[in-house]
Amino acid sequence: MNQSTVTKYPVTDGVGRALEVSLRGVDELLPREDWVQKLARSEATGQPLRIKLGLDPTAPDIHIGHTVVLNKMRQLQDLGHQVIFLIGDFTTLIGDPSGRNSTRPPLTAEQIKVNAETYYTQAAKVLDPARTEIRYNSEWNDALGTRGLIQLAARYTVARMMERNDFHQRFTEGNSISLHEFLYPLLQGYDSVALKSDLELGGTDQKFNLLMGRHLQQEYGQEPQCVLTMPLLVGLDGVDKMSKSKNNYIGITEDANTMFAKVLSISDELMWDWYTLLSFKSLAEIAALKAEVAGGRNPKDAKVLLAKEITARFHSAAAADAAEQDFINRAKGGIPDDIPEVQLAGAPLGIGAVLKQSNLAPSTSEANRLIDGGGVRVDGSVVSDKGLKLAAGSYVVQVGKRKFARVTLG
Repeated sequence: MNQSTVTKYPVTDGVGRALEVSLRGVDELLPREDWVQKLARSEATGQPLRIKLGLDPTAPDIHIGHTVVLNKMRQLQDLGHQVIFLIGDFTTLIGDPSGRNSTRPPLTAEQIKVNAETYYTQAAKVLDPARTEIRYNSEWNDALGTRGLIQLAARYTVARMMERNDFHQRFTEGNSISLHEFLYPLLQGYDSVALKSDLELGGTDQKFNLLMGRHLQQEYGQEPQCVLTMPLLVGLDGVDKMSKSKNNYIGITEDANTMFAKVLSISDELMWDWYTLLSFKSLAEIAALKAEVAGGRNPKDAKVLLAKEITARFHSAAAADAAEQDFINRAKGGIPDDIPEVQLAGAPLGIGAVLKQSNLAPSTSEANRLIDGGGVRVDGSVVSDKGLKLAAGSYVVQVGKRKFARVTLG
């Protein structure tokens, strides 16, 4: 934003409170001064700001790490601003190269359509659907055409593009960069032009693309958007960012009992970061809770509150209460009421095959690993013999704290 041509508005207490909400848990807000003036103008004129989040439907579902930016969108939505949930059905055809050390295989149009059908349904568990504008970037990118694409590409240089860390690293290491990958940040930036956004949100790995939007808006004579990046949520292991490939994630479509138990499994230290990034409690409420724990309250109490809040958001308050009771029962060594019933043939059957065929382990080798770790029980007794064979009959088989099956062998 060119400060010399922008009307100055008074920065009131209301603007200060809106800025505090904006800054909660963020990694960067650029430029902060411009955002303050946008907030002040919005308050003075009553005109909501346009806040954009783009997500490519690269998979059919999302995990709670993806909801960090959605939570920020909801906070800004609750301030009265217009949020735009942009589904990148066109840009997904290219494949986002952000953070990649090799070319990302693009999805087919059919795959994108299937994934997009569930994306917003899941996002609506965080956003208020009645106050959310849903857009698809194929609306303007299909219409751009070859002439328009050439004109767009003329507004950025190859030298600037190569300043991007992942492109620079791949070039230096001799890894290929396809020309179509240069189009991705250009087209994501053009989304901001098409939507006339005031603020774009994304993870820290999206900073280059978000700044591209700001640059292109200036090129097209628009007031440039501000950029807000959110940190990547650390997963259940407390080490790496949440990722399905790391198996340290909580899917938002997982059942309530599993979701509740997984939240309780995180460390006490990580819990407070999750509160900041995932909870809808105010910062004052979180600070009071943290002070209680520092004063001697059991940190598990705070973790239970967080687990119930997250579980209720994606299921219901009743489901969260039931999940808490289920967790208590398991902690006492009790057996949940709703464990799956499995019928298996071929008795006697080896314990490894029982675990695999009951979907309690993905393979017999993994079953053996679980047994070696003392994580398998049959009718409450720890299994230590990988050669154990179960005769005909009915057994309660347990893996870890959360997986059960009532297995009947015939």
